[in-house]
Amino acid sequence: MASLTRARRVVVKIGSALLVDRETGALRADWLTSLAEDVAWLKLGGADVILVSSGSIALGRGVLGLPASELALEQSQAAAAVGQIRLARAYEEALTPHGITTAQVLVTLEDSTNRRRYLNTRATLETLLGLQAVPIVNENDTIATDEIRYGDNDRLAAQVAVTVGADQLILLSDVDGFYTANPATDPDATRYELIDTITPEIEAMAGDAGSGLSKGGMKTKLMAAKMATAGGCAMAITEGSTHNPLQSLENGANATWFTAQLDPQAARKRWINAMKPRGVVTIDAGAAGALGRGNSLLPAGVVRVTGSFGRGDPVEIHDPDQHRIGQGLSRYTASEARSIMGCKSTDIEARLGYPGRAALIHRDDMAL
Repeated sequence: MASLTRARRVVVKIGSALLVDRETGALRADWLTSLAEDVAWLKLGGADVILVSSGSIALGRGVLGLPASELALEQSQAAAAVGQIRLARAYEEALTPHGITTAQVLVTLEDSTNRRRYLNTRATLETLLGLQAVPIVNENDTIATDEIRYGDNDRLAAQVAVTVGADQLILLSDVDGFYTANPATDPDATRYELIDTITPEIEAMAGDAGSGLSKGGMKTKLMAAKMATAGGCAMAITEGSTHNPLQSLENGANATWFTAQLDPQAARKRWINAMKPRGVVTIDAGAAGALGRGNSLLPAGVVRVTGSFGRGDPVEIHDPDQHRIGQGLSRYTASEARSIMGCKSTDIEARLGYPGRAALIHRDDMAL
């Protein structure tokens, strides 16, 4: 089984039913305090932590006096607008005593399907983690329509985990793992300790049971597991209502672990390498040597740019002899890349008329 104490980067998904009391609609402040202790424990061990948290609609609907039944889209958006403020404040108040800075990051499905937005999201999360902050990620329910929604935070959490190259994703839920059938209705249901491969038989076992406050059932958790493990991230489903749920998981609490199929960085580089290139950047010998040593590609090392590509598009990287040595995601458009090729990073603003990024292709967005 995976160990949280060995994790380099952990994404934790928190369901609405864990944060919000089902009867009163109030925040479960004591539970959140214990979760903050767990986050501090993980960070003390050297791990980066991202929280993907439901709860804004559940909190806001109580404040606005909305019914506990299914809400219309505009009602959900109004509830989210009110609840998101309270949710962010609650996390800040819980984590500040541990000396941890929190950050709110709101996303929609479009932010992962649009390559430019995807890179922006990834760069923001990486910068926050580099500054030792804990990002609190949620779907931007105040503006999202059904067409651009994830619809559940299980898959959103998996997408975030893959985006930042996390090695572990923990789904804190109202069930303690993946069962052969719904344990609430089938007394013969048994829990899996470990799933190495998600087979059609396992997919057929997934039910749709939810808690009433959250939208995610076991099918969405299985979809999250497929996404995460294919991206090199191990995933656990565990019951989260107990205090200090992450330390409980480390100490042997019931859970189902899904095995990662690849190393996170290897999975990401395979994904980049499989994309259809939209252009070519040719580099000099010095830059080729720098890439071989694991460095990013700077504009100074670029001698030619061909093709028509936008920011975030894949481009081939050629050496001075026009041999393909790799592929990466460009941080500039083709026209911008032509304007800054050959110049030092400190001269980018003078060339473009606005500040730019130091690297044309960052090493994390490159497959050699």
